[in-house]
Formats: sequence, structure tokens, C-alpha cells
Amino acid sequence: MTESTEATPQNKLSPGILRKIHHIALNVQNIQASKYFYGEILGLHELTGSEIPSTLKELVAAGKVSNFITPEGTVLDLFAEPDLSPPHTDPNQQFTRANHLAFDIAPELFDQAVQVLHNNHIAIAEGPVSRPTGRGIYFYDPDGFLIEIRCDPH
Repeated sequence: MTESTEATPQNKLSPGILRKIHHIALNVQNIQASKYFYGEILGLHELTGSEIPSTLKELVAAGKVSNFITPEGTVLDLFAEPDLSPPHTDPNQQFTRANHLAFDIAPELFDQAVQVLHNNHIAIAEGPVSRPTGRGIYFYDPDGFLIEIRCDPH
């Protein structure tokens, strides 16, 4: 919002108008590696058959898009961009305005999730860390995008 714009009912959305995040779309260099990461390692459900939105069926059939859904219903769209390369090869040098994508997990399952990351040799950026808000671990997807698994404190 610019300083000259006044927040009036005509130029702002009322609280509660935006209901939830519908989907998150990520460009990925290797769609097969990303499908394995989000589907097999992180355990997200991949949409198939009639679950695929009609607007994406052709792209999914062509191997250009894969769709996953989180337990609360947020869709994660993976768009194949084989020529994708970040401006910097070091994933610590962020190359988008997005900082990270965080998944919530029950506190009693956090250590199991950390072990799964280690068992799959996933590059860990930071953690596990403990904070007053809970525990978290930060790691990279196959394209170097930062992901967090976090839980509330016990």
C-alpha cells in the first residue's frame, strides 16, 4: 500500500474475505525428482485421475505439471521447467521473494520426520532447532527451495 492510499472500505478487503491458501505453485527443474521428494519422502498425496483439476489435465498428461494436496487441502502444483536455474548455485543465496514453505507436524512425530530426512540424505540447512514456538528443521527440495517441518512445543 502506498502512503497516499487511504485504507477505506472501497480499497481494501475486509478481514475474513480471503478464506485460505488455495494452492502454491513451484517451478521445478526435474519434475520426477520433485514428485519423488514431495510424494514419497514428504508423503503428500499426488492428485491422479478425476482428482486432477480439469484445467491442468493436459499439462499433467504431458508430464509438465504434477499436483499434490496437503491434509488440510492446500494444493501444491509443480511446474516442470527443465531449463530452470537460480541466479546463484548456492541455495543459501535466496533467488526468489519466497523465503520457505513450512509444513506442520504433530510434536510426537517430529523426530521421525527428522530421521526420514537423514535416511534420504536430504540437505539440511538448519536444525533441528528448538524455540518457544516449537521445534523446526529446515532443508532443501531438489531445486534448492527451502522447506521447513515444524511442530508446536510439547
